[in-house]
Amino acid sequence: MNAPEYWGVIGFPVAHSLTPRIFQIVGEHLDFENIKVMFIEARDIEEFIKETNKIKGNFWLSVTSPLKHQLHEEFNLECTKEIGAINQIINYEGEWRGFNTDGLGFVKAVEYIGFEVNNLVLKIKGGGSTARSIAYQWSKYGGKLIIERGRRDIGNGSWRKSITKNLNPDLSINFDVLPGMNIDKNMIPDKHYVISYDENYNNDDFAIIMLVAQHLEAWKIMISDEFKERLPTIKQVLSKL
Repeated sequence: MNAPEYWGVIGFPVAHSLTPRIFQIVGEHLDFENIKVMFIEARDIEEFIKETNKIKGNFWLSVTSPLKHQLHEEFNLECTKEIGAINQIINYEGEWRGFNTDGLGFVKAVEYIGFEVNNLVLKIKGGGSTARSIAYQWSKYGGKLIIERGRRDIGNGSWRKSITKNLNPDLSINFDVLPGMNIDKNMIPDKHYVISYDENYNNDDFAIIMLVAQHLEAWKIMISDEFKERLPTIKQVLSKL
């Protein structure tokens, strides 16, 4: 794919999202010009179809809740059944594509802050599609997992082979913690990572690093080979946010 006519974010809420700004930063780095930025509010499939039908041209949208859990089945998009959600969708010349880079973004963010994932032990509490995506990619990259049941079950997947009960966690992430909530002291808070952000973010927040990383992983999948080697680094994008 070359540059679309539109890019942005879709879901609810989206007003706080940094994703359109990241699109602009990466696009400018690649000399893509005159691409319209979109913030689209849609709560369900019906609203998604209604809003995207208004777009006249090729578009690429980052998908947030609650749509990320709905679209992969509706459009039969590229996504492992284990994850059950997408975070990127594109319509290029009438053809739909979609995939999930949440887990890849987490892995690349962990590498960015100085860790080697192979054999590193990650403790996950709770479930949901982001938890599944992270568990899937963490296992794929050779990491070990401790799964603690939370409000939602993470379910079964290929990550089951990487689960351990006999090792201490190196890192942790709690999907039961909402922004503003206190961190569970059992989740080793000195090495605990939060993947949500608000308007008070800092560029060195792990959530922001992960957001940039998962977006760059999406670019690697979406764009034509001629542009891939020209993509900016995580550090370069963070410096311009």
